[in-house]
Amino acid sequence: MIDIKELKFNADGLIPAIVIEAGTEEVLMMAYMNEESLKISMEKKLTCFYSRSRKELWLKGETSGNYQHIVSITADCDKDTLLVKVVPDGPACHLGTKTCFEYPVYENDELGEFTYEGLMKLIEGRKTEKKEGSYTTYLFEKGIDKILKKVGEESTEVIIAAKADDKKETIYEVADLAYHVMVMMVEMGISLDDIRNELASRHVIDKKVKQEKMTS
Repeated sequence: MIDIKELKFNADGLIPAIVIEAGTEEVLMMAYMNEESLKISMEKKLTCFYSRSRKELWLKGETSGNYQHIVSITADCDKDTLLVKVVPDGPACHLGTKTCFEYPVYENDELGEFTYEGLMKLIEGRKTEKKEGSYTTYLFEKGIDKILKKVGEESTEVIIAAKADDKKETIYEVADLAYHVMVMMVEMGISLDDIRNELASRHVIDKKVKQEKMTS
C-alpha cells in the first residue's frame, strides 16, 4: 500500500478518479478527488468526490441513495490517476443510467468486445423489436414452455459431453445452455445484476462458513 502523500494531485489539488464496477469491470463514471475527499472515501468506504463547479465535497449517493461501496482504490504507474472499484447501490449517472458512458463515438466492428451485458441487450431487443428469421424472436413467440424445453435439452447435452470427458464439446454445449438460460431470464424479467447479487450474497455466506471452520 502506498501513502496518500505519494499521489500526484494537480495544481488545483485534485486527482482524477475512474470508477468501475466490481465483477464486471464496467466503467461507471469519472470524477475528481482531493486529499480530503480521498480520506473520507477510505474512512467511510464510500466514494466521496470534489465538485469543481460547486467547489465542495460530495458523497456519492447522499441525496439519491445510489451509494458506491468501495472494494479497492489503485493508483496508476504515474500515481496521478485513481481506479476505484465499487459495488454500486444504483445508477452512477445523474441521468439515471447505470454508467455515465452512454454515447458511442466509434466502434471497430472487427474487434468488438463480447460482454454478457451486450448479449443480454441483444436478446432483450429480439423480444421488444421482433426480427423476422431470428431464432431468439422465435423462442419468445413460442413462449416460456418452449424456452424451458430448450434449457432442459441443453442441460442434458452438457451432461453428456462432460461425461464423455470431451472438453471442446462441453464448452460448446455450456455456451448453448448459457444462451438459452439468458433467453429464459429475459422472458422472466431477471437481470444479470439479479444473478450477480445472489452470487455475491452466497460468497459472503461461504466466507463466513470458512471463517467459522477456521475458528472452531
